[in-house]
Amino acid sequence: MKKFSDLKVGDEYFSTCTFSKKELESYLAFSRIKNTIFDDDEYSTIVSGRAIIARMEGEFTRLSQIYGNMILLYGMDGDPSWENRNTRFLKPLHVDEILKIKYTISDKKDQDTEFGMISVDFEGKKENGDVVVLAKKNIYRIKKEPPR
Repeated sequence: MKKFSDLKVGDEYFSTCTFSKKELESYLAFSRIKNTIFDDDEYSTIVSGRAIIARMEGEFTRLSQIYGNMILLYGMDGDPSWENRNTRFLKPLHVDEILKIKYTISDKKDQDTEFGMISVDFEGKKENGDVVVLAKKNIYRIKKEPPR
């Protein structure tokens, strides 16, 4: 685990994940997303964008460099070059496809004596290199000294 003081702008961390059909069905039931696209057999294996983002955020908190810190999602500022939008879904991801995730610390600021803020950019790609999703400036409030 890295403490807030150890995290540097430009640091990159990596993870992978997949979604099984059962996981996708569980997520859709939990989130109460209702979209007729998921009722069509041709599209029923496409993973919901919200499910992808939720999994990417979850995987971030489980990284060995992050896990153990008191960290809370504070918000999403977006990117000025995207008219301050945060996320772009560029290609579909299907059930059982591997998503390779890169996390980049894009900003770091002190908030007060107890907490700091980090901005993290997410990039998810398929194994063939196709970019599935980009999410910029996910802001996390992180305790400077982790709980003991």
